[in-house]
Amino acid sequence: MNKVYDVIVAGGGPGGISAAVSAARNGMSVLMIERYGFAGGMATAGLVNPFMPYRSKKDQNHCLPTPVFMGILKSLSENNALEKGGLIFDDEILKLLLDKLLLESKVDILYHSLVTGAECSKGTVSRIYVACKDGEREFEAKMFIDGTGDGDLAEFAGFKTEKGRKEDGACQPMTLCFRLGGVKADDWKALWQELNAIFKEGKANGTISDPREDVLIFRTLRPDVVHFNTTRVIAKDGTTSTGLGEAEITARKQVWELFNIFKEKSPLCRDAFLMKTASQIGVRETRRVIGDYVLTAEDVVKAKTFDDGIARSSYPIDIHNPSGTGTVLKDVEGAFYEIPYRCIVPTGSWNLLMACRAISATHEAHSSLRVMPVVASVGEAAGLAAAEAVKGKIGVAEVDGKKLKKALFKDK
Repeated sequence: MNKVYDVIVAGGGPGGISAAVSAARNGMSVLMIERYGFAGGMATAGLVNPFMPYRSKKDQNHCLPTPVFMGILKSLSENNALEKGGLIFDDEILKLLLDKLLLESKVDILYHSLVTGAECSKGTVSRIYVACKDGEREFEAKMFIDGTGDGDLAEFAGFKTEKGRKEDGACQPMTLCFRLGGVKADDWKALWQELNAIFKEGKANGTISDPREDVLIFRTLRPDVVHFNTTRVIAKDGTTSTGLGEAEITARKQVWELFNIFKEKSPLCRDAFLMKTASQIGVRETRRVIGDYVLTAEDVVKAKTFDDGIARSSYPIDIHNPSGTGTVLKDVEGAFYEIPYRCIVPTGSWNLLMACRAISATHEAHSSLRVMPVVASVGEAAGLAAAEAVKGKIGVAEVDGKKLKKALFKDK
């Protein structure tokens, strides 16, 4: 029989890492299970870069991620792997730094392993099943945290979930990020204008199949390398192997079309080469659990705060059209909004918490909170709450959200 842990975290993305480190720093024995051979989730495997803005222009001091993520930023900066604005980072160095963080926090790491099932009765998860390189294994813990991004563990355990927008269940499209090297990017505005003109011409004549409305590019830490967040795959289910596989095949076709047309028609890309595509397609939205509170678009836009607010964000509602072309953006009207602890507690749960984008929220609110710095804050709160539940021998719904908020934010 495997060791019985205090806390098991499924998934090693920004939320899962923060949850595991937080729980371990609060005295828990912790196992983190990750499907790839490295941590980071969308920040590494998904090649999602940069971090979306995590500080409010209206309140620089209080709209901050919680301490674990701030520590990751500090570590990146100390290793010359973060630009001065704190957004663009080196994903390869991040992999190394996350290994170091987890090991120094005394988190047991199980890479190349995927959670495939769970046993749960009356809201209590008793064990999970994990596909490992050496076969299927079972693991037990007092508390479990779902950091899978898609709410896989919550689904396997039988908690109520939903997908996509209310009217038809359609989810935001997926994007395979990629990078081109050898690009003359000294004049960023000229590059952006040139690529967008080529893109729109290609869409008009049928050369480009990507349904997105424009080209979205970002700088990197390398002067001749440009990051593209431009492919768009619609109507695929990110919770199935078939859906993910079909999406990635479609996205790679889009990458090839874009690379070739830019290289052919843009003087600034004449010497470009396809440097890298992400290890997996970026999935914006799949399942969301139904929790003890459902965050709404109004909560986000009206900058609502809560007594048990465990994460803060000023990132706007950002809905990429599930049907194809177009993106809806709605700014937060105040300094920031908060996510209550109740959103990470699945209804009826005794020992499962959420530490990923699949928390309790509407389709619209989810489009804002899904970004990595916010998810990291949610994860840290989950790790702290799991530790409180173990120490107090209580269920996760009984953990004092007000106490969590005081522990996570200096301004209380």
